[in-house]
Amino acid sequence: MANKKTLLLIGIDPSLIDFTGPEFAAFPGLTAEKVEAGIKGSINQLNELGYETQLCWTDFGQTAISVMENHLKTKKFDGVLIGAGIRVPGANFILFEKMINSIHENAPQSKICFNTNPQDTIAAVQRWI
Repeated sequence: MANKKTLLLIGIDPSLIDFTGPEFAAFPGLTAEKVEAGIKGSINQLNELGYETQLCWTDFGQTAISVMENHLKTKKFDGVLIGAGIRVPGANFILFEKMINSIHENAPQSKICFNTNPQDTIAAVQRWI
């Protein structure tokens, strides 16, 4: 594909997540290793489909916005996907809001996508990009 669509996938570094917490009760058996494997598998599939995909792991807010903005400044992204680990837990609401506003400011041309888990990342991207 001559003009690959560029994607930035943003998520909380799974090694920082407490998967035993109540916000993950609906996902028994979920681990950092499973999340990381799922996202990396999605990235490989997206790249095989002709996308150019970058991963951006963040923390829970201490440096999350600056890390994300550094990625957004490296190139023009056609799409930015914000993972469910940022959007779903109520404790991350302010971080999610800050990310949306920062994407709007730093990458206004980018479509914004949302997955519900690592397994539906490709479908989320293909809805918009």
